[in-house]
Amino acid sequence: MMQKYKNLYLFLLIGFIVSSASLYAIAAEKGQGWGIDDEYNQYYDLEEVDQIKVRVIKIMEITPMEGMETGVGMVVEDIRDKEQYTVHICPVSYKSMKAIPFKKGEKLKLRGSFTVINDQDVIMAAKIKGKSKTLKVRLTSDGKPFWTMDPAELMKELSDS
Repeated sequence: MMQKYKNLYLFLLIGFIVSSASLYAIAAEKGQGWGIDDEYNQYYDLEEVDQIKVRVIKIMEITPMEGMETGVGMVVEDIRDKEQYTVHICPVSYKSMKAIPFKKGEKLKLRGSFTVINDQDVIMAAKIKGKSKTLKVRLTSDGKPFWTMDPAELMKELSDS
């Protein structure tokens, strides 16, 4: 009878180890490349932050740089000069495409950092304001991404919006 329980304990221990390793691997991928100290975030330049009025062409998934977790982005058209830009909004682990409150054709005020990533002009969004909804994803003061904040700091920022 003792041998029966030893086998059960061994089986449970092996299961726990395998499960823990799998969860660690999943957690390591979440947010991959979107961290405050990651190369991608270094492209956000406060000197290049501007606000423009745009029209949404499409909302889509993006991978800003090789090896990064998938993110949410959109293609927009500047209302003034009709130039199109790809906008990087956030990683999907922070907000899914369904959580983006804007629709194709909607006019928005977009605030973000204009930069070039992989030879493409992009806007790294900070704040997107529609007719009835506003989406803030970075601090105006220093560009800190909301998805890198601890829960208390994030709650404070979101309650201020």
